[in-house]
Amino acid sequence: MPSVMKSESNLAAFTFFAKSLGTGDICGSNGLPVLPNSISIMGRSQYLKTLRHPNLCEFLETLRGKHERTVVVSEYHGQPLNELNRTLVGDDVMRVMYQVVNALNYMQERELTHNSLEPNNILIDSQNNVKLFNFGLFYMTNSGKYVSFPVGNVKYTAPERLLGDRNNIKGDIWSIGMIIAELMLGVTFWNNLKICQITRKILSLLSTNNVLEKIAREHERYDEYLNLEPSVKALLESCLNLMVDKRPLPRQILENEIFAEKEKFEAKFETPKSLLMRCPLTLVYYLWQLAGGDVLSDLKKAGLIKNEAPILLMPNAVLLDGKEVALPKSQNHLFDPKIIFLSLNNLMEKISKIPKRDFFPLIHTPKFGYKFDPEQQKLPLVIRERDTIYQFYRMMLMQRLIQGYPYTRDMILEQARQFDIPPPLRGKIWSCILGVIKTGKYDWLDKETATSTDRQIEVDIPRCHQYDELLSSPHGHLKLKRLLKAWVVSHPQYVYWQGLDSLTAVFLHLNFNDEEVAYESLCKFIAKYLHWFFLKDNSAIIKECLAKFSQLTAFHEPALAKHLSSINFIPELFAIPWFLTMFSHVFPLHKVMHLWDKLLLGDHSYPLFIGIAILRQLKSTLLQSGFNECILLFSDLPDIVIENCVTESQKMYESTPKSICYRKYVEKFGDPHILDIANLELSDIQKEVAPRISANDLLALMPDKAVILDIRSNPEYNRQHVPDSVNIPFSQVKLGEMDLASLDVPDLAKTIAGKVVVVVSAVHENAILFSKYLVDLGVSQVCILHRGFQILHNISPSILVSC
Repeated sequence: MPSVMKSESNLAAFTFFAKSLGTGDICGSNGLPVLPNSISIMGRSQYLKTLRHPNLCEFLETLRGKHERTVVVSEYHGQPLNELNRTLVGDDVMRVMYQVVNALNYMQERELTHNSLEPNNILIDSQNNVKLFNFGLFYMTNSGKYVSFPVGNVKYTAPERLLGDRNNIKGDIWSIGMIIAELMLGVTFWNNLKICQITRKILSLLSTNNVLEKIAREHERYDEYLNLEPSVKALLESCLNLMVDKRPLPRQILENEIFAEKEKFEAKFETPKSLLMRCPLTLVYYLWQLAGGDVLSDLKKAGLIKNEAPILLMPNAVLLDGKEVALPKSQNHLFDPKIIFLSLNNLMEKISKIPKRDFFPLIHTPKFGYKFDPEQQKLPLVIRERDTIYQFYRMMLMQRLIQGYPYTRDMILEQARQFDIPPPLRGKIWSCILGVIKTGKYDWLDKETATSTDRQIEVDIPRCHQYDELLSSPHGHLKLKRLLKAWVVSHPQYVYWQGLDSLTAVFLHLNFNDEEVAYESLCKFIAKYLHWFFLKDNSAIIKECLAKFSQLTAFHEPALAKHLSSINFIPELFAIPWFLTMFSHVFPLHKVMHLWDKLLLGDHSYPLFIGIAILRQLKSTLLQSGFNECILLFSDLPDIVIENCVTESQKMYESTPKSICYRKYVEKFGDPHILDIANLELSDIQKEVAPRISANDLLALMPDKAVILDIRSNPEYNRQHVPDSVNIPFSQVKLGEMDLASLDVPDLAKTIAGKVVVVVSAVHENAILFSKYLVDLGVSQVCILHRGFQILHNISPSILVSC
């Protein structure tokens, strides 16, 4: 396997080509396109990221290049066993064996086999600590089915594997037996033979009773064989037993009397001197990328990726039956065993000025966290996400807070509101914000039994965010199906609606290796933002949501609301997928992530403001469009600048009184400001253009942020009114005159500018008509006082004065 090119860091990469699909492999039995093998490899390889063992190199990432090129990035600690500049003897050799078998035991517990165990893949440091490299190639390639080259070195391959039995961990026991036998006997077996000759040698061993003795005699090491300690000889002979069922399992080897003093053989890694290398390697790799690291570019510089003219890849001829007569295959498509090391020089230089104390953020202090330049916070999010130093500080702090969850949840919320969410930690932070606690419930949910929704799920999954390499992989499809079935089974009061797959896909993408967290996050999310949306009859819930959306649009964008109403372009024609999927069906995943970073910090009303922010970006086009043009516009939504959308929606959300957003069919409100509006019905919302505001919210806004337009008669106003309110008797309003000046109130436009305009009346029908009149005039932030002037007597009679 891979030979080392240079050594500069603990991060390494190598590349290979996945097997290309044949000319007849365009569509599968279901009529859908067959996925490239490289995508299947990506999906399977994600599981390897979850493996953590001191004797395994940490798997970091799989990348896809052109023409089925696959790149693997991994930890690389130490030197290959066959390249050591010292000789291992006695206990040192058994120490190597113990640690390798310890790693194999861990893999067996997770139903994995190495299948390419050889000296090149056994890395040893100066203290004789062992880490296995490239242990996942066999698994990620689906037992080698996704590549056109054999996985493993035939010299160390067990005979039964050559005959087809490749998924037994005892084949790896044979491999380690051969490797240790070489070290003990002091010889490299069959060093100058070709692969075909070595294969015959391995198969010829099937006719012998003692493999170790025969190999020793063949290599003139019989004396060394006889001098082996009896216990070591017995162990190696058992590992090289031709009868697979008589070979020991990794666990049995670890319990061998040779390894009775386990501390003597266990790995004892030194703490890295560099503070950066003490951080999780996933964090180091991410920062390396931000600092300008590019794996594909490094591979090209090393000559492992070579560009060829496409014409050289064309067949010489295509026969009538579709077969191609092609040129000899390019040598670039063969497996290249070289490894490159990813230089950390740029990253180390960038972080060299960071004080040591900043690697260990204190969180239980009066002012925890780091101080950032206010000007930096004003930079676009996309720039902050690419800033190496900024992301270092954000990830160090948030990672520390995540470790303290659930006790640090309030701190996590504060940091997410004040700053932003580091992309690598987004899945974990979202689960903390949503209050997810793993209970094990997901494991016992029935995700296998066929249900009535299976057919629709199977139809939806192949259409759900299939541009994403993980979600389009077979593993992605399987996981998404399991999550959807689990949700349906655990929520019998709900039904499966199209769009649920898009919602679920977002959480799966972020928690690909933790289905339980994805499931729990989905459940919490739906309970918070889509309460009752998935009822079998959800018409009332949808109607209320869209009616409130119309009111809020009129509140913030009156001119646009008037225009859309005039052409009868109602939200039912475009906004249902927005709110049913929380925009996950509308935008690509990377935009949904940024959108939900802020949405999760708000309540059920926040999505409505996102919808208004989208309309605001399309405002100039919409105002010039008729009904048909609007239909066409929303059938293929133009590119939306998500950061502007987030900024605008956040401003509207923060400036809008909570009672204005009241909906009956949502989770029960706990805000006292809307308790006096809790009896508002759907029919009321549907017939009123302007929303209603509670008296408590009105009092909280007075006097600086709101202005009251009291449309009662002059005698009623003089008898009692709110100080600084403006009296405009409804009987004197000429609704046909579309001019604010017709109201005959000096400086009215100046008075109401930038404030919430609250219409107060003793007759509710008059308030409805007058508020619509103001909206038609283009007055923003118009609302109606719920229950009219009379409510002020009950809520705060002391505020009223008389003339």
